[in-house]
Amino acid sequence: MISRARHLLAAAVSGALLMLPAFTGSANAAAASHVFHVSLAKTKADVQKVADYWKPEKLKKADSYTPAAPTSNGSPKSGTAGGGTVASQRITALRKAAGPVNAVAPKTGRASTTGKVFFRLGTKEYWCSAAAVAAGNHSVVATAAHCAYDARQGKEADSWIFVPEPGADGTTPHGIYVGSSISMHEDWAGKNDYDFDYAFVTVHRGFTWVKQGNTYVAKDVGRLQDNVGGLGLELAKKPPLAQVHAFGYPAGPQPDGSRPFNGQTLKSCVGGTRKAVAQPRPRPRRAAPPLQLQQGRQRRPVDHRPEQQPGQPHRRQQPDLEQRR
Repeated sequence: MISRARHLLAAAVSGALLMLPAFTGSANAAAASHVFHVSLAKTKADVQKVADYWKPEKLKKADSYTPAAPTSNGSPKSGTAGGGTVASQRITALRKAAGPVNAVAPKTGRASTTGKVFFRLGTKEYWCSAAAVAAGNHSVVATAAHCAYDARQGKEADSWIFVPEPGADGTTPHGIYVGSSISMHEDWAGKNDYDFDYAFVTVHRGFTWVKQGNTYVAKDVGRLQDNVGGLGLELAKKPPLAQVHAFGYPAGPQPDGSRPFNGQTLKSCVGGTRKAVAQPRPRPRRAAPPLQLQQGRQRRPVDHRPEQQPGQPHRRQQPDLEQRR
């Protein structure tokens, strides 16, 4: 059977681009499903608008933004704005020659695939953990669907960017990548179903801000995968898994009320998986290891191979790192 994750990745890889460690994760195989595709920044003017929003002054405040939290409050609006399902013929053609996605190293230096996405919902800024995924277009990011699309409002996030390994004081050592389009399961967009809270975002070429006199100028740095590498995607691995490596930026309180993490540093944990129920999710099904990283760490890759670095995140096999509020 054809996995939902492969459908989504195929759609993301086919998205048009405009301008300006082990890497292998896992995802369950499932029956063929519909892919919902939503555009973000489409034109050069759109990309420039997003870039201008995230000037260095704004990025310096990034640590003060709120880690996006999934919530079961409210029902999704009927219909969706600015999106549509991807034709099944298109997906079929794309997957004919597709197999497991192999990890790819960057052109130079070490892999730096994990990072944060920054975006707006309404007038408020948020962030989530995310990771670059190996793809034919060298420009795909994996994250949680609620970190790119608000199913309750039926609206995509505004001013969406990915920053691999963001540095202190708003620095972006590996560039800033503006989102071009989202590929997600239609049951996330249409039903707010947390069994499908995952997405692939195609991004534009990256840039960094360079100061010239009293102004900042965007300097092109090329494609995401060329700069940081890309995680692999392994399909048909079913829980329980013997061991997973989870990576992310935890920020919330622990079960005992303590707050040892501030969301500013990449953390990791290792453990086995087990069946667990998370309330009050609409359809609570997940596999989780006995780990206690809380709020802010849910958008991170999971790796079941101890000799390798983290892989692509997938909700059905992720450790119990879901943010709760």
